[in-house]
Amino acid sequence: MDGAIRTAHEKLDTLKAALAATGGIAVAFSGGVDSTFLLAAAREALGDRVLALTARAPFIAPRESAEALDFCAERGIRQLFVDEDMAAIPHFAENPPDRCYHCKKALFTALGAMAAAEGITALAEGSNVDDQGDYRPGLRALAELGVLSPLKAAGLTKAEIRLLSREMGLATWDKPSFACLASRFPYGETITLEKLRMVDAAEQLLLDRGFPQMRVRLHGTLARIEVLPQDIGRLAAEPMRSEVAAALKEMGFSYVTLDLAGFRSGSMNEVLGK
Repeated sequence: MDGAIRTAHEKLDTLKAALAATGGIAVAFSGGVDSTFLLAAAREALGDRVLALTARAPFIAPRESAEALDFCAERGIRQLFVDEDMAAIPHFAENPPDRCYHCKKALFTALGAMAAAEGITALAEGSNVDDQGDYRPGLRALAELGVLSPLKAAGLTKAEIRLLSREMGLATWDKPSFACLASRFPYGETITLEKLRMVDAAEQLLLDRGFPQMRVRLHGTLARIEVLPQDIGRLAAEPMRSEVAAALKEMGFSYVTLDLAGFRSGSMNEVLGK
């Protein structure tokens, strides 16, 4: 066992010990790489004293909720759902730069109440140490609410989480990173249910055509597509280019563009402070 793997295993042991010490925990479970790993580790550490809490909302792609449901069903993990009303989240539709703070505050307040009703006081989410580098106002809401971030506390990086997930047989070990659909809008642009559905449909189309890591950013009625740099040529080549453009225009986009800088998480944050 080389040093990197040994270090990852040591962090996993630390994580499981911390989870076991809670006596019982509720995990905010989205079905992504991090929350799936956290839930699996909690299951190993606590057995049936684990509860998965999954949010459903217009800004969460339905495929994500479906995958979360399947995972819990396959592993016999108790799961409850909270349906989040987009209109009830303060400042969400206006989409200010701290939108994520208001959304996380509302969502995790609801999740915390649901956990408490089940007799569970510890609520955890899946941030890791790599999440500290980008602009993430939602982390402030988690701190205010006392939500635990066990992966971060154990010092686990995204690469280590993927490595350990693979060893644990989790299908999410190589799942592309994802974020809520609201992150596809420039700050200040009003978020509507119709626009969220357009973005979701456009991204599903790209997934179906073999572009696993991508984003469709919406600027008014213009779609700005981000794919991995190595995939730009394939998307720009015929007949893919014309097929994707035609399909997105049918969805309601007036213009369809390809971002030559390629995919990068948090690209809407690049304008902050300028």
